Amino acid sequence: MDSFLWVVRVGAIILLIWGVTGTVVQGLSGQGPTGEAWRDLVVAGIAQGAMYGLIALGYSMVYGVLGFINFAHGEVFMSGGMVGFFVANYLWEVRLWENNFVLAILLVLLSSILTSTLVAVIVERIAYRPLRASPRLIPLITSIGISFFLQYTFAGLFGVAVKNYPPPPDSLRSRISLLGLEIEGSKLLVIVVAVATMVGLYLFVEKTRTGRSIRAVAEDKEIAALMGIDVNRTIVATFAVGGAMAGVAGTLWALLFRGVSFITGFLPGIKAFTAAVLGGIGNLPGAMAGGVLLGLFEGVGPQLVLAGFGIPGVSQLKDVVAFTALVLVLIFKPTGLFGERLSAEDRA
Repeated sequence: MDSFLWVVRVGAIILLIWGVTGTVVQGLSGQGPTGEAWRDLVVAGIAQGAMYGLIALGYSMVYGVLGFINFAHGEVFMSGGMVGFFVANYLWEVRLWENNFVLAILLVLLSSILTSTLVAVIVERIAYRPLRASPRLIPLITSIGISFFLQYTFAGLFGVAVKNYPPPPDSLRSRISLLGLEIEGSKLLVIVVAVATMVGLYLFVEKTRTGRSIRAVAEDKEIAALMGIDVNRTIVATFAVGGAMAGVAGTLWALLFRGVSFITGFLPGIKAFTAAVLGGIGNLPGAMAGGVLLGLFEGVGPQLVLAGFGIPGVSQLKDVVAFTALVLVLIFKPTGLFGERLSAEDRA
């Protein structure tokens, strides 16, 4: 088996070098994207990856305290984006969206966060808490069922058509000069909000009493309970914080793509799970970094590697690149780029 893996590793490295070399040769001969196009690909990748990172935090936090993957987390993200659409649409009708966009987007963000947090806490209380003593396969399968339940509940309540947010103001659609780089305003806003949210979460987990309780429960629930920590309340707090991060991501999704529907959470949810594994499951900084890296792989990878083989329409293959990157990382470093952080029970 080890010999087979080494053959796969060597083959992957050769293909990567071959593809990148082909792209460089094309660039030197005047073919391929311009420097401005590469810049736009990188910025778009970072913006999308930052959004993946926010969703991935929910996967990583829940895995840290309960030891299973909550596949319904993508729908928690979708619920925030969907309710945010109705708030944004109302603010557009009363012209607040046009006249005071900052206040309007803050109200949308607040509604999205509240919705996703509420959905995450309700799911934990109704679906997962009764199964806490069950084998892990049971809550894992339950999470898949909850995912479909939430999808079709929203489809039944709000319809299956894609709902488009109102257009952002001209300042977000035009380019802004930052350190000599011309960056689209909406992408710059997404990156700034995502970084600020990630820093806030890191400080919350590291510096607050609730954050320390979450880390203690993630390390060992029984010892944490003996130390006086309310495990149930801490698990609810974990779901609430993960839901809030998904709510922020729902608003960022609206800024980037504008359209939401009942299946909006499926693919970003899978990508965010990929990002969490990429960075190291249970590792919060790893989830953040994994999201950004996955976005970069998606944004730059098709042009950087696949175009070198002369494959047409490589921009349509970004999902292939994203999941191939995950496979390669797991082949070279199975614990993720930044290492897993597992509980005492999981390590045993």
